[in-house]
Amino acid sequence: MNDIETRRLVAGLFCIGFSGTSVPPEVVELQRLGVTGAILFRRNVESPGQFAALCAELKEKAGRPFLTSVDQEGGRVMRLRAPFTEVPPMRALGAAGDESLAEAVGHVLGAELRAVNVDLDYAPVLDVDTNPANPVIGDRSFGRTPELVGRLGAALIRGLQRAGVAACGKHFPGHGDTAQDSHLDLPRLPHTLARLESVELPPFEQAIRAGVASIMTAHVIFEPLDPRYPATMSRAALDGILRDRMGFDGVVISDDLEMKAIADHYGLEEAVVRGINAGVDLFLVCHHAEVQHRAIEFLADAVARGEVPLERVREARRRVDALVARYVRPPAGADWRAVVGAPAHRAVIERVRAASPLVAGAPGSDPTEV
Repeated sequence: MNDIETRRLVAGLFCIGFSGTSVPPEVVELQRLGVTGAILFRRNVESPGQFAALCAELKEKAGRPFLTSVDQEGGRVMRLRAPFTEVPPMRALGAAGDESLAEAVGHVLGAELRAVNVDLDYAPVLDVDTNPANPVIGDRSFGRTPELVGRLGAALIRGLQRAGVAACGKHFPGHGDTAQDSHLDLPRLPHTLARLESVELPPFEQAIRAGVASIMTAHVIFEPLDPRYPATMSRAALDGILRDRMGFDGVVISDDLEMKAIADHYGLEEAVVRGINAGVDLFLVCHHAEVQHRAIEFLADAVARGEVPLERVREARRRVDALVARYVRPPAGADWRAVVGAPAHRAVIERVRAASPLVAGAPGSDPTEV
């Protein structure tokens, strides 16, 4: 395999972010190199029509199946707001405790995303809300017990994927007990495997049984498992627990490599090389084209040196390509206006409001829009 072929193979393990409300030339260049998809943020959104057109433009300019993705959890973390249906935080669903309602909310999210050409939603949060001082999870979690989080998380996954949008459970193996935000720092937890198996892991096990398409890693160090590296870069966490013990064969997605938990403590080259060797299949690099190009080059060079086995790259591509084949669709022909904010969708949310005392009026600040 020559250098160009290696770089194209490796580029398919990246999903990129960018600024602006149309496709910039630097994204077209990265598509030409072979990146698998794009992650969209509020900075990319002006209106439903513009956003649907942007996702369509990304797919058309790629000239091949191209993954579009977004964080549309509900509550504080919703890139797409009114006239999209305003989904309350998952804590409200947890207070309602109704699996059928959680599945219906998942279907609302999926149907509206599908209508504007989105293929993957980085939801649901499967972290158990065990630390009231947690600055980044809180009401994004369904609740404080693994049973509740697992039961409702699996239901929401079923609803999302029934609507034709891939789900992504996050943040493996658990970000709920941290007192730090990995966007800004590198959290560490003293949790043993026994603690993880009783609290943090059960929701992910239920998600896997529900057929979740992908799982996102946490930039969190679990000291008894791996005292040096966060789960994103830890073979003990990913290959050891998620793959071998839990049997997950879907796509493992890294949280953003430009977050400070990674950028300030390890650097890009170490993150991509250790990440793929640990078990990551798809890397998010959410902001800068220069960083995205460097990440691809670092990984391609590591393959050329033999530091990353070519078979590991091919294994990751097999999983990514399978997700693309199942969930990536051409731009929708139907009019988004018939789906976005539909009366039937608003009625589902009214059921949540009626069942839960915890529906907040204002969404609050989004800790992920950085």
